[in-house]
Amino acid sequence: MDDVFRALADPTRRSLLDELFKEDGQTLSALEARLPMTRFGVMKHLKLLEEAGLVVARRQGREKRHFLNAVPIQLIYDRWVSKYAAPWAATLSGLKHQLEDRTMEKVFEIYIKTTPERLWEAITSKAMRAKYTFGLQISSDWTPGSRYEGVSGGQPAAGSAAHSAILEGENLEIDPPRRLVQSFRALWSDDVKSEGTSRVTWEIQQVADSCRLTVTHDQLRDEANPELYGGWPMILSGLKTLLETGETLTTPGSLMYAQGPVAGA
Repeated sequence: MDDVFRALADPTRRSLLDELFKEDGQTLSALEARLPMTRFGVMKHLKLLEEAGLVVARRQGREKRHFLNAVPIQLIYDRWVSKYAAPWAATLSGLKHQLEDRTMEKVFEIYIKTTPERLWEAITSKAMRAKYTFGLQISSDWTPGSRYEGVSGGQPAAGSAAHSAILEGENLEIDPPRRLVQSFRALWSDDVKSEGTSRVTWEIQQVADSCRLTVTHDQLRDEANPELYGGWPMILSGLKTLLETGETLTTPGSLMYAQGPVAGA
């Protein structure tokens, strides 16, 4: 967290984050054009933001695009803000990213002190996943081409005989404990149903005694409903807390999500 606070202390770096918040996935040239400084200066600030985990750089063809990573900010919120905030303060604004093919891609990255095997178990275990997705029950046999389904773990609505699925998809690629690619279709409201199917990729890389987990939610319609991806920072924050401490998040925001749909779960 010290690196994150140091990165946020500089107004230029905060401006860069603001620009990526407005339009995610910008190139160095695009960011340079928006700030009154040299290309080298922008590169220097971006490097510090990357080192703090606030920006994730992805090369796409000949270009290098930069994505705002909201997970460290969510961790700061969990540690320093949530205890003082009202429940509504946990809602995160959607991040806009417009590509030439009129789709969006969201990238989230977090470091967790655990093993790849333990992290894979937490992603695919029905019991463990329910602890950091606030009761969501994920069922699948986790084989390539198999289906998965997510059912809310809360109380059924009055007059309802059983829970209905709030998300579903297909396991497109399974390579334990390194990579999981899934199609994703949200079902919890007519608004999100109309968004169709997107894709979620989980990538695990061991780094010393920890794992870097990168979650990429792509093939999203341009200006897609933020409910589809807005919950990822909170979910990944809960996953880190569970594996490193054995505890579950009880922030006002997590309690709010427990009562409703878990966006991005």
